Amino acid sequence: MNEEFYLHLYHKQNLKEAIPSNREIAEWAVNLLNLVYPERLTQPEYSLEEIRELFRQSQEGLLGILKATKACGQCDNEVIAGTFYRDLPELYRRMNTDITATLNGDPAAKSEFEIIRTYPGFLGISLYRIAHQLLVLGVPLIPRVLTEYAHSITGIDIHPGAKIGEYLFIDHGTGIVIGETTVIGDHVKLYQGVTLGALSVEKFMANTKRHPTIGDHVIIYSGATILGGDTFIGHNSIIGGNVWLTKSVLPDSTVYHQSAMKVIETKNKI
Repeated sequence: MNEEFYLHLYHKQNLKEAIPSNREIAEWAVNLLNLVYPERLTQPEYSLEEIRELFRQSQEGLLGILKATKACGQCDNEVIAGTFYRDLPELYRRMNTDITATLNGDPAAKSEFEIIRTYPGFLGISLYRIAHQLLVLGVPLIPRVLTEYAHSITGIDIHPGAKIGEYLFIDHGTGIVIGETTVIGDHVKLYQGVTLGALSVEKFMANTKRHPTIGDHVIIYSGATILGGDTFIGHNSIIGGNVWLTKSVLPDSTVYHQSAMKVIETKNKI
């Protein structure tokens, strides 16, 4: 390789925004989940003082990540970290609603412990909720790192900018895509392969609502694609598998995809 290429990489390295590695950021979030859900660990036996100290260390960890990230020169990192941990009980309550929705909605779920320990849907939603809370507090870059980490290990792609209500149940989850300006109500159930996306991906639409709004108590079955910022799925509706929607649906509707089925008859020859 020539010298010009090396010089290009050298200058690019020195001009890039400073940010901790994706691994460090993901480890902070996973360790936080382990604190609030000790079921994820092997029989933790912490005293009350040890729990307080672990949360203090976790807050210091977030503060360190924020300080190392130079993309937000105007951010008051101490205030952001303090506010995040002050509001953590409410975030924890929201995560618990997702556990309840999963336990009530999945016949295969035997216990909350099983959901916390094994369900990719719960992990994907939890990391999204942490990322979204940071985004609300004005933190750049880090929220997207967290949701892309969740995407890489669960197959669930939720943009941190999406607004999601309580009691979300993601069943299986692989291939789910939830775009940046999506709004999802309470008690919604999503199956694998659902896309809540944009009807157009032109760059000039970056600051407009491009993704659909899903009402309360909606079920969206596998492979359904719902597109467009003006598309609203009314409360208590059911969207069947493989449905393609770019228009709004009234409350209490059932939408399904009807396809011709070809039956192949096989005759046994003696």
